[in-house]
Amino acid sequence: MSKVITKASKPNYVSTTNACKLCTPLGASMAFRGVEGAIPFLHGSQGCATYMRRYVISHFREPVDIASSALGEKQAVYGGGANLKKGALNVMKKYEPKLIGVATTCLTETIGDDVPMILKEFFDEFSDLDLPEIVHVSTPSYNGTHTDGWHGAVRSLVEQLCTTRAADAERVNILPNMVSCEDVRHLQDICRDFGIGATILPDISETLDGPALEDYVKIPSGGTTLNEIREMSGSRATIEFGRCLPKHTGGTSLQTAFGVKNHRIGLPMGLRESDRFFETLEDITGDSMSQRYELERGRLVDAYVDGHKYVFGKRAVVYGEEDLVAGLCAFLAEIGVDVVLAGTGSRNKGLEAAIASVTNGVARMAPQVREGVDFHDIAEEAAALKPDLLIGHSKGYRYAKEWNIPIIRVGFPIHDRFGGQRILHLGYKGALNLFDMIVNAVIEKKQSDSDIGYGYI
Repeated sequence: MSKVITKASKPNYVSTTNACKLCTPLGASMAFRGVEGAIPFLHGSQGCATYMRRYVISHFREPVDIASSALGEKQAVYGGGANLKKGALNVMKKYEPKLIGVATTCLTETIGDDVPMILKEFFDEFSDLDLPEIVHVSTPSYNGTHTDGWHGAVRSLVEQLCTTRAADAERVNILPNMVSCEDVRHLQDICRDFGIGATILPDISETLDGPALEDYVKIPSGGTTLNEIREMSGSRATIEFGRCLPKHTGGTSLQTAFGVKNHRIGLPMGLRESDRFFETLEDITGDSMSQRYELERGRLVDAYVDGHKYVFGKRAVVYGEEDLVAGLCAFLAEIGVDVVLAGTGSRNKGLEAAIASVTNGVARMAPQVREGVDFHDIAEEAAALKPDLLIGHSKGYRYAKEWNIPIIRVGFPIHDRFGGQRILHLGYKGALNLFDMIVNAVIEKKQSDSDIGYGYI
């Protein structure tokens, strides 16, 4: 009698229906926009640039140009080197940039274009021209998320522009992660009050949230200058925000190559994580934080006491970029909100361990942590957990509406509200802003659900 051989059953593949992440080159493009005089350039099809411009513009409400090598069927077969070179020349002619940030896409990574070699050929062929700096980063979307693209671009900027040890400078480097324009401005104020110069990379505070101008400018002012980036190798120290960062980052590169001490801390969200940031600055500068921030800290503690009765015991689902989720969990644990589910589209970033480290001894319960999920996955689990709040970007709105609960919009992207680029998340002041948003959302829900309403709560 012959044996019957059976194959081990595998779960059916389920396609992504509503991703909890965005494309890798989108994050790289946003990071490149934080460099003075820079134009992001996608080596791939025209549709990639159009899609990413739509996302960035609808959040920041600013005109954003992203160049493209515009590959078609022919280039997909024979390679896109000629298009990349021609595209770079067109960008030089139309924009006169100081830097072109080249990010690859799924198409060019799949066909195997050797971008470093193509760019070397470009510099050899057109050495008689006044060429800008060109920084390249590998960003296939099938191998990461927009946060991977952001961190990859920052690391590439550091490694490809910091080629020699700069003179020692009384400065600190800050690699802030994917935060808002208002967050970057707040970080600038904090460092200024500590009396130390800060190189924030990238600095999107003006390039993605600029003033109204009478005349259109092709490249907005602001951003981290090329000289500032080159001189990061001589700074006193680096502070990089994130507990879920890759092993190798711009901060680790500066430490390895030039001995610039790297301080890796979590996003300074909430009281305790903000304390760590200020303590790190005190350690680097040798100065104590000013009375301004002591008062901000005191006001935050006072608000926690005043608003505790409204939010204690509420149940929240949190989602978004992995480090933002970890920062939110640290903050929510302090105010007594139970995170029942924490989700991110990223994979293998150690989110569960990061959340445990920032909530240990404070949170009443450990949340379910899901990495590599889309909103369909989150919704299936979250509905049974009966959350009171949904905290994340705009893509969660349909579920908040379905479950009849408030959504607190933070992070990126925010498409259905105005001013997403000006939401302050960081520091004591940012925590107070988030706390007010959450408390008021809870109060508004109580009012709207009441037959008689409340005029005084």
